[in-house]
Amino acid sequence: MKKYPTALRDLNLSLYSPMAYIFMVVFVGLLLFFFYRGFFVVGEASMRFLFSTLPWFFIILVPALTMKSFAEEKKTGTIEILLTYPDNPGKIVFEKFLASFLLLTIALAFTLFVPITLMLIGSPDIGEIISGYIGALLLGGAYVSIGVFASSLTRNQVISFILGVIFSFVLFFLGSPIFTMGLSDSIASLLSYLSLSSHYDAMVRGVIDTRDVIYYLSVMFIFLYATYYRIETRR
Repeated sequence: MKKYPTALRDLNLSLYSPMAYIFMVVFVGLLLFFFYRGFFVVGEASMRFLFSTLPWFFIILVPALTMKSFAEEKKTGTIEILLTYPDNPGKIVFEKFLASFLLLTIALAFTLFVPITLMLIGSPDIGEIISGYIGALLLGGAYVSIGVFASSLTRNQVISFILGVIFSFVLFFLGSPIFTMGLSDSIASLLSYLSLSSHYDAMVRGVIDTRDVIYYLSVMFIFLYATYYRIETRR
């Protein structure tokens, strides 16, 4: 019998699951609601407000998307079967990440009619929109890797969700006064650099810096490697 990659299997199961559609409806619906509410108040043909609210939705909804990645496999016992495959655990981890990231990308694609609408009624900055979407995909990828790692720590999906939210919140607001108050300027500057928000804010403003891209890819690598280590140890 032909064995499909874990990513295709998980994505196929997600697309046939009501939870995937609930995720997309909630994600896109809430995001567009808050965007258009602010858009009609400001009256500016810009997507900055949408991109600035996006991280808040990611913090809550991405852990809900990834909480089943390994927690469900552990709970049902299928993780033992999965680990008997000749595939390297690193490949399994990456495919789990890829399945959730593809689903998140599909959800983001449903918001593309917003810039199309803006181009019909005004003259938005196309470069800023493209930069914002690139930043959203990189930020989303970082959150997915964090959520997959959180899922590898437990067999309980609720605990996986809570851990994913906590890790994501801390990393995004690491450079804010909540964490830097009372610290020296050098440490505060370091925490600000390590936070997800400082690199994302630059892209929302239309600036794509190679260092920001490398930063997000590094975050994904670190959390996926940590997940690989957890799975390899179990194996």
